[in-house]
Amino acid sequence: MAHWLDTVCYAFDHAILGAIHNFTVATGGFFDFLMKFISFLGEEGICLILLGLLLFCFKKTKRQGACILFAIACGAVITNILLKNIVARPRPFADEARAFFDWWQYIGAPHASKNSFPSGHTTSAMAAMTALFLTTNKKYSWTAFIFAALMGLSRMYLMVHYPTDVLGGLIAGALGAIGGYFLSRWLFSVCERHTDKGFIRFLLHFDLAVLLRRLLHRKALAASSETSPETGCEIDTSAENNEENPKT
Repeated sequence: MAHWLDTVCYAFDHAILGAIHNFTVATGGFFDFLMKFISFLGEEGICLILLGLLLFCFKKTKRQGACILFAIACGAVITNILLKNIVARPRPFADEARAFFDWWQYIGAPHASKNSFPSGHTTSAMAAMTALFLTTNKKYSWTAFIFAALMGLSRMYLMVHYPTDVLGGLIAGALGAIGGYFLSRWLFSVCERHTDKGFIRFLLHFDLAVLLRRLLHRKALAASSETSPETGCEIDTSAENNEENPKT
């Protein structure tokens, strides 16, 4: 499979990566930091997982958060467990005799794991962004795909993936998001039928915003209890203490 991809898609991959390399040279590496930063956001899917967890902590976005988490998990199964091991395609820079190796060195030889197809960064980004699209207002949420596209571009810019790897990652991520969407819907329907269970009820109704408001309210009450209700000034208890404990 890897040999077939390298043979059939070589002209396509070479043309696009060559154009990206020429652009990098022409701009003097102006976009290097931006591309490396975008790529970092997809490292091991950690930032995207944190996004899902954060959304899950708020009642209004709990379903979106759950869908993102399940989508990333499904995408990881498709890409990291199945396709990467089945296809076992080497990275573009694996063959030092090819131009890809020189282009990779020019960009700074960023580290990447062994197998190339499909792009794991692109898979997780596409999975998370498709999950957002499926669970939020379509009028605005389509813009999330810009991030997925930039993630794929960053991986090609750094010469650690072929364009066909990125295309594979976009497809794998979309499939993972669809699977995560239906899986999260099924799980929520099951949980809503078992709200008599304390832990399930806690998960469904927990809201970080409410918790923060309560903590701030308690802090405000504690502060106000130390001030005079009439003047708003702190109560001086030294005089009362002197009366109760007169000097002898």
